Amino acid sequence: MPSSLSARDALIDIRRTFGETARIYVPGVAAEPLVLADALRAEPELAAGHVFSGIWIPGVNGTDWSGFHPDSRSEQIFLGPEWRAGFEQGRTRFLPLTYTQAWRWLEASPVDAAFVTVSPPDAQGRASLGGASDFTPALWARARCRYAIINPNLIAMNGAPEIALSDCDGIIEADTALPGYDAGALAPEFEAIAGHVSGLVQDSDAVQFGLGKVQLAVLPALHAHKRLNIHSGMVSDPLLALLDGDGIASMTTGAILGSDGLHRRLGSDNRLTIKTVRQTHFPGAFENLHGFCAINSLIEVDLFGQGNGEFVDGRQVSGGGGLLDFARGAQIAPAGRAVFALVSTARKGTVSRIVPRLATGAATLTRSDIAIVVTEHGVAHLDGLDIDSRAQALISIAAPQHQGALQGEWDAMRRAM
Repeated sequence: MPSSLSARDALIDIRRTFGETARIYVPGVAAEPLVLADALRAEPELAAGHVFSGIWIPGVNGTDWSGFHPDSRSEQIFLGPEWRAGFEQGRTRFLPLTYTQAWRWLEASPVDAAFVTVSPPDAQGRASLGGASDFTPALWARARCRYAIINPNLIAMNGAPEIALSDCDGIIEADTALPGYDAGALAPEFEAIAGHVSGLVQDSDAVQFGLGKVQLAVLPALHAHKRLNIHSGMVSDPLLALLDGDGIASMTTGAILGSDGLHRRLGSDNRLTIKTVRQTHFPGAFENLHGFCAINSLIEVDLFGQGNGEFVDGRQVSGGGGLLDFARGAQIAPAGRAVFALVSTARKGTVSRIVPRLATGAATLTRSDIAIVVTEHGVAHLDGLDIDSRAQALISIAAPQHQGALQGEWDAMRRAM
């Protein structure tokens, strides 16, 4: 069995073994190693020259891994307020990748050292990745040096990948709270949005939810549905509203982002199976997923049916993540459909989020990726419509005070085509 050591000792080992320019993998979601961040915060020189890579989620993972030292760098597929300074100062390398592309990136990228957060081991010395199994298996076996962080708050989950502690170069004990997620308060418009979306879901459907307010609003609205099969990249506390009774038949996910109560409840629920991104997001996952309904949110949709999920006022604020993977998975799945929900306005109703055309460089989804758009004003079914009918369907679910201007813009755009 490898020796027990501190996070500081592990960082010293990495510098001793690989010198001044190691490439270090740091997991995200509930596995973010806060003990490692604390060690780097206390001794910034331990980060100098290193490149930290990982899949860190805005609103969940708050550490800027490029920010400990002027000569440290990070590579990541999301941006947010947590990483804005590093991005603007050139320390953060942003890669605009979907989840399937990010898995392949991690599979192929050089990795000198890797950290993983795991549950306490079983009698055979095997420890579970639990509810943080999404990406780490893509590269763990290739890492030249491996450190396991045993955290008693991470619970072994059904189907989750395991590691043998004997394969590690060091073991770190850390009883730290797991990063969670709070979507915040819901605007009144979400009640109508939830009602529209729940009407698109049938009993026994497979359902995916993106992280955020749409999940918070829609999941409780599905309380009357039966035998749903959750197939999602991540789940959070709103799922608790459906766990009693026969609303859910099965749950498949790679990441649990929520309270300690959610982790413990799902840890004892035999309907749950934990899988990696390779199993949840790649095209083969959807071939037999009947009635797959992918439900996600966007920042804005234009009259062509293109979607922006990453930019606000021209600034990169997030990343594409699993949006495209699930939207295209819905096209593969028998009777699948991709649903995108958004409040129709921003800034107290003065700005429409149904827009004439997206700003240059802001397209996250093409017009062939979006099947259904929902606002508080209704549902626009875009599949099979010509360009004029698509535009009219989208104008009809915009806020009434913006519909006239949108119609005028479309008329002018149409004449110029």
